[in-house]
Amino acid sequence: MKKIKKILVPLDGSKNSMRGLDEGIYLARQCHATITGLYVVPLAKPQTNSQISYVEKYLLKNAAKFMSRAKKHSAQNGIVFNDKIVYGDEGSKITNFASVKSYDIIIMGSRGMSSLKEAFLGSTSNYVLHKSKIPVLIVK
Repeated sequence: MKKIKKILVPLDGSKNSMRGLDEGIYLARQCHATITGLYVVPLAKPQTNSQISYVEKYLLKNAAKFMSRAKKHSAQNGIVFNDKIVYGDEGSKITNFASVKSYDIIIMGSRGMSSLKEAFLGSTSNYVLHKSKIPVLIVK
């Protein structure tokens, strides 16, 4: 069995994504692993600062606030937490980031902030579960 050293935890500010982080922290403590929290802003990346709209500023401010809370929570549990904020489609960004950066496992909440409730899983976790080439742990 492969050792777990790098854990990717996609975060979106929801209670469910925090449950994913808690599970990641637990596993990281057992395996002496580090966690990267990945926050995907569901917009195209602006070309220049002058192009950032009010909505984008709001989303980025929330992302930064949430990531700093996640970092503090991880540190209080003795875990190294790296944060990364990217733009684009959540599902494909998560799976691509995980494979390009060679993560050992993705741990994520079963559904996030989306108001669309799918039958069992949120659309992002469903996408990641089916498209990821590395193990995925879905936390309910």
